[in-house]
Amino acid sequence: MMDHDTGRGHPERPSRLDAVLRGARRVPGIVERDAPLADRSDLHLVHDVEYVEAVERFCADGGGHADADTVASLGSWEAALRAAGSGVAALAAIGGQEARDAFLAVRPPGHHATATRAMGFCFFNNAAVAATRLRRDGRRVAIVDWDVHHGNGTQDTFYADDGVLYVSLHQSPFYPGMGSVSQVGVGEAAGTTVNIPLPAGTDGAGYATAWGRIVDPVLDEFAPDWLIVSAGYDAHRDDPLAGMLLEASDYGWMASRLSRRDLPTLVFLEGGYDLIALEDSVEATLLGLGDTTFPPATVRAPIPEAAIDRAAAAASVRWETVQGL
Repeated sequence: MMDHDTGRGHPERPSRLDAVLRGARRVPGIVERDAPLADRSDLHLVHDVEYVEAVERFCADGGGHADADTVASLGSWEAALRAAGSGVAALAAIGGQEARDAFLAVRPPGHHATATRAMGFCFFNNAAVAATRLRRDGRRVAIVDWDVHHGNGTQDTFYADDGVLYVSLHQSPFYPGMGSVSQVGVGEAAGTTVNIPLPAGTDGAGYATAWGRIVDPVLDEFAPDWLIVSAGYDAHRDDPLAGMLLEASDYGWMASRLSRRDLPTLVFLEGGYDLIALEDSVEATLLGLGDTTFPPATVRAPIPEAAIDRAAAAASVRWETVQGL
């Protein structure tokens, strides 16, 4: 995945993985494994056959710009296959009781990729591939996406599947322009998409408020068998591409809130472009998945009560324990 060459000056660069590994290796007990190649049949659970073939040809021809932001090189095909294959391998390892949790240090990221389109630095939707494998086995899956950008590709994949809960906390208005509170799913799945758009300048206390009012109650009612996290670290206060104010410890706090559910958990690296913030935040996430307790954040910025109220009102239509307006 280091051979996915996005070119000089691109924020989604190989040094991100170096920073992630430095942070992970500070945590005792971590076992490292190489990511295998995904089978095409796994990719086809989420992506159209023609699209997968088009990505392969694009990379084989030397790559270039799939869109204004999304860049591929000759090495990107194998990188994308390994990024998607990592989750499938982790499912097998956890299913074999070799571990309870897995952190997937992968690139390219995935949560913007749709069935037919590469966008937002993403080619294949790594988290969606793993979730779809679980759904094929009849498991109920909750996906929590704390990347600063809304995971439009993941939302699209499961918008009509009432066996997948998709919860996204993201900056709004912001790229990709999706993730409004009115986007809740369709048919029997109405309400299983829970969007929590938050304004720029929201800090850890604001996230904790949204978590307590919406995320925890919804997860309790949905009662998943597995958890998947789209773990972007671009809501960190030092990230150059966004305007949120999270600290590394806030990611540890969110991870610890999930860990206390004692469910098998996959955590996929998504965004995050400040290398020091990445290093520290990944370490905190892994500690939070373990036995480390992180206290809620100190209030340093106004809590966006109105935004949280709107998200809670939308969620309360399906989830009885969420208190709306």
